[in-house]
Amino acid sequence: MDRTFLLIGALAGFTGVALGAFGAHALRARLSPEMLSVFETGVRYQMYHALAVIATGLIAARNGGWLIVTAGWLFAAGIVLFSGSLYLLAFTGVTVLGAITPIGGVVFLLGWACLALAAAG
Repeated sequence: MDRTFLLIGALAGFTGVALGAFGAHALRARLSPEMLSVFETGVRYQMYHALAVIATGLIAARNGGWLIVTAGWLFAAGIVLFSGSLYLLAFTGVTVLGAITPIGGVVFLLGWACLALAAAG
């Protein structure tokens, strides 16, 4: 499981950097400032949680447990739901996609809660 999280985290970090560069260079002229900000928020949270997925992989290699594994999967799912919904919102302008973003945020919070419980336990 630890190698899976390291791979997921590395891929999320790679795509986060690529999307950040794409946003900074190619999207400035194409998106409104508001939608560019939405896109940048998605990138920022993707990068934070790419590091969180990598951390859970490193922790799982040392002393795993179901809470660590659950945290890793929740962080990965949060990237897809939170950041993915923001990317789609920025590109399409379909505001109903914004309803998915808070679900992703809750998934991130659950991941952090699992990590905290694992640390406390």
